[in-house]
Amino acid sequence: MIIWSVANQKGGVGKTTTTVTLGALLAQRGKRVLLIDTDPQASLSYYFGIDSEELSASVYDLFVSSQELTKDKVLDCLCPTKLDSLFILPATMALSTLDRQMGKKGGMGLVLQKALKSVEDEFDYALLDCPPVLGVLMVNALAACSRILVPVQTEFLALKGLDRMMHTLVIMGKSQGKTFNYTIIPTMFDKRTKAAIDAYKKLRGKYGKSVWSSVIPIDTRFRDASQAQTPPSVFAPRSRGVYAYNSLLNYVQSLEPTS
Repeated sequence: MIIWSVANQKGGVGKTTTTVTLGALLAQRGKRVLLIDTDPQASLSYYFGIDSEELSASVYDLFVSSQELTKDKVLDCLCPTKLDSLFILPATMALSTLDRQMGKKGGMGLVLQKALKSVEDEFDYALLDCPPVLGVLMVNALAACSRILVPVQTEFLALKGLDRMMHTLVIMGKSQGKTFNYTIIPTMFDKRTKAAIDAYKKLRGKYGKSVWSSVIPIDTRFRDASQAQTPPSVFAPRSRGVYAYNSLLNYVQSLEPTS
């Protein structure tokens, strides 16, 4: 199973849209895909019409019962979506209490890695939508994945947020003795504005080949798809945004080692 985490320490840069669209495109290509919502705000869960306050089981339960994690336990937490091969492990507001409850408890940084290991034969891909803050949830997501996808809005303040994210990867890499593989994804690009063009040039100038060479454009169809609680690739398959995400998926898949 290939695992990607979609992360940035700034909100509103397109993390959930990226997770949903890539996950749905993979499912439409015949892959079995698991989306994991690790954000207490549960935007990914709400995207699919899942009311986090009415769930009987969620990501939170995996942390609470981390010592007894089994395949059945993980599968019991999953919710189906409109696509047959796309499933979601939803979030609840209770996740916001994890750092206070368990932040200093040993082994809590590898709960999601253990959970995903138990269901690796059930799925081809897992995509984790991360919260915009560094804590036990982001630490788990980064530890579990083989690649980090970092959406960055092409505007000045978002670039400052990216600097914080890159610093986090350096610090975590040193503490875990590993180097993270990551791809920076320019999002919400408006070719009509000088600010967006300048931001893209700064991204490429500072981070070079770590930045995907294309962009995800501003596309109102993303908003329409969200309101319809349907992945963009199903709601508006011919839209320019979906076309861009198809290109991104091809690129990121090309970076994965061949078996």
